[in-house]
Amino acid sequence: MIHAADVREWRDLAVLDTEAHKIGVLEAVYVDTTTDEPAMATVRTGLPTRHRLLFVPLDGAIAGPDYLKVIYAKALVKTAPSIGTDDVLPAEGEEAIFKHYGLPYAPGAAGERQLARR
Repeated sequence: MIHAADVREWRDLAVLDTEAHKIGVLEAVYVDTTTDEPAMATVRTGLPTRHRLLFVPLDGAIAGPDYLKVIYAKALVKTAPSIGTDDVLPAEGEEAIFKHYGLPYAPGAAGERQLARR
């Protein structure tokens, strides 16, 4: 299990897929608002003048000394919902991320967000 305290050290780590192909660089971690445990990460990709942030789930991720390996293929991550490097994930955009990876989406009973950036 990944612990919230560990994620502070992950910024700028290389994010690798299941075959150890580099997807990009870890930008931020989002926690599940019900458990406060790391749930998603944003990965910075693209050309230096045109970066974007892709979302990838952290379930099953393994942290190494200079990388974070996720259980998703690079091709799947590259087609995931994204935001600009200065943008904020809108609440209505959360469900599309979960759907992209075939994961269940469960906002709070009063419609609270499931993800919060840490």
